[in-house]
Amino acid sequence: MRRIPLIDFIREKKGQVAAAELLGMSQGALSKALRLGRSVFVTEHDDGSVTAEEVRPFPSQQSKTEAA
Repeated sequence: MRRIPLIDFIREKKGQVAAAELLGMSQGALSKALRLGRSVFVTEHDDGSVTAEEVRPFPSQQSKTEAA
């Protein structure tokens, strides 16, 4: 099992289209995640499957006092 940043996974798979297909998502959604700077990591499992997860601060929303 290996966990790598999304951008490295895309480079290894030679592009967004191939990477998105392996992750079961559209190329546009993958592109948007990159453009927004999301912290996404891809795990390549021993059986060859891949999963992705986004790492976000908790709580992820600003409190009402901070937003004002």
